Amino acid sequence: MRAHIARFALLLAIVIAAVGPGATTAAAQSVPSDSAIRELLRLRVDSGTSAGIVVGVLENGTRHLVSYGSAGPGHPPLDEHTLFEIGSISKTFTSLLLADAVVRGEVRLDQPVAELLPAGTVVPSLDGRQITLEHLATHRSGLPRLPDNMTPAVPADPYADYDAARLYTFLAGHRLRRAPGESVEYSNLGGGLLGHALTLRAHAPSWGALVAQRITGPLGMHETFVDVPPALRARVSAGHDAQLDTVPAWHLDALAGAGALRSTASDMLIYLGALLDTTQGPLAHAAALVQKPRADFAAGMRIGLAWLQTATGARPIWWHNGGTGGFRTIAAFDPARHVAIVVLSNSSVAVDDIGLHLLDPSRPVSLPLRAPRSPVNLSSDALDRVLGSYELTPGFVLTISRSGDALFAQATGQPRLPMAAVSANQFVIPVANAELIFDISEPGPAKHITLRQNGAMVTGARKP
Repeated sequence: MRAHIARFALLLAIVIAAVGPGATTAAAQSVPSDSAIRELLRLRVDSGTSAGIVVGVLENGTRHLVSYGSAGPGHPPLDEHTLFEIGSISKTFTSLLLADAVVRGEVRLDQPVAELLPAGTVVPSLDGRQITLEHLATHRSGLPRLPDNMTPAVPADPYADYDAARLYTFLAGHRLRRAPGESVEYSNLGGGLLGHALTLRAHAPSWGALVAQRITGPLGMHETFVDVPPALRARVSAGHDAQLDTVPAWHLDALAGAGALRSTASDMLIYLGALLDTTQGPLAHAAALVQKPRADFAAGMRIGLAWLQTATGARPIWWHNGGTGGFRTIAAFDPARHVAIVVLSNSSVAVDDIGLHLLDPSRPVSLPLRAPRSPVNLSSDALDRVLGSYELTPGFVLTISRSGDALFAQATGQPRLPMAAVSANQFVIPVANAELIFDISEPGPAKHITLRQNGAMVTGARKP
């Protein structure tokens, strides 16, 4: 069950916000050489936390593609044409579809999403405020991360049977806890609803068909799909969990716009190149529209249409990461330097640190954590000692909870993630590449917690 919870989350955007991506440095930095990138990938793969990783770099029009590892037993050699599940980076395609529809005059950003849905569809509102297309694209709709009627027949493929009928049923019965536009709450549901609504407005047969018609087709991207053509299926990498055990592929129905795409490093560089071109390309006006900051997102960050931007520093960057049951990815670009990167990994261990290091080599790259194959079994009393809520920074709390013998960590605004014990006071969260150390030097509950993640460390006290 713990593995199912981790896979179900489609956890994307930020894992632990307190130590998420910060500002780029003021001085221009060169992207590491191909040999340096390959060595970085070798260390990550050989550490046993990923079967294979592919990196793409676009620097002033020049492409660099570096790979290391394997796409899985029986698969062709890993390269820039290997297909990966890109998870929530798919949301940036949905936001580009929205921007393109605005440019075409088909929709407005302030338009209620209800106007794009079938007549009679009930969409929740609060205090007279309706959910707009911009609210959905900026995670300010008031909708939760996931609908509460999501009960997959196959937990390892959790979105496959969530169809439009279930989506409409949820919307009709849901009561918002906060008014649309009031605050940010990352929502896979919101991203999926936006993609679904845009598909209906365009009268497209599916969200994937709309992406092909308006994005991948015009840009000449021939390796990006929801449904991979039979002739290319051999190129699809296997996905792996944190233990490098193979996991099933994911499929999305009504919520496809939240995370359904598969792509390659080669194709993603075409996509990122289009986002860097806000003057002449076929999607230039839409690319400019998605890069307009619209709201504060988290500490040190703002959000445009789906894309996240570091809010400080001489050269703010745009980025979005993604993850499914067996993949982790990140795409980012620096408009001022005309540099873009993509990192695609076929395991569930985060690669954000690699991507951000490529844009700014002064950023550290951490040795990823791997859950022990034989976790330490702790007594019920030992587990209870670490339970509670710990404030890491003002307003950012990490809550440790328990279900039977399983422990979970949940940060403010984030999903609940499974922990594995290394010792009585040390735990790892493999899907977040994070380590937790509890101060149990005195009898009773732990007094403090220290979070280590991606080269950063922060300590917080237990809340009363």
